[in-house]
Amino acid sequence: MVNVVIISQNEAFRTDLESQITQALENYVCDKNACPDIIVLDEQVSRVDELRNIYERVPIFVLQKKKEKKCVQTPFLKYIQKPFALNVLLDMLQSALNIIARSQSGILRFNGYELSSFEKEIKNLQTGEKIKLTEREVSMLLYLYKQRGKAISKADFLQEVWGYSPDTSTHTIETHVYRLRQKVEKNESSCPLISTENGGYRLNF
Repeated sequence: MVNVVIISQNEAFRTDLESQITQALENYVCDKNACPDIIVLDEQVSRVDELRNIYERVPIFVLQKKKEKKCVQTPFLKYIQKPFALNVLLDMLQSALNIIARSQSGILRFNGYELSSFEKEIKNLQTGEKIKLTEREVSMLLYLYKQRGKAISKADFLQEVWGYSPDTSTHTIETHVYRLRQKVEKNESSCPLISTENGGYRLNF
């Protein structure tokens, strides 16, 4: 699940926006008491530096009044002028996953793990162990992560991760998934990484 934390002094605005986000985006939640994957800051521009220091690897979207001075944007800091169309915000929230994945400092969190695609490693949050991954294994996890918990068929894996290579078979996919599971799920304390479902695969969130 992707947790979007909305920080606003207007409680009615916050709860309404939370409702719209969670209804429109499957597998997105808005839990202000949990660690954020994305932060939406409503107007409180003075808090940007504070939040960047605390959550340096978390994308922040600042909802800014129309008359306020435009600020410098970065891949992890975006400003959205109010009033805004909901679909614009939703598109930006979804694009944040790609920002995280491509960034040197970006971390993706799911089901007891942290994935750093830049460093090509996955960390078990229970044991603290870091495991090196191959480029292909990282691509597999990124693709499954972007599906937000949906089961993906072997055919889709062939197209999106392997590019329909002529020498690729479904057996190759099964082997790669099996080896990735064996590498990451080394002991009973490890959380299940990927589930087999309806003949395809699903990343556990």
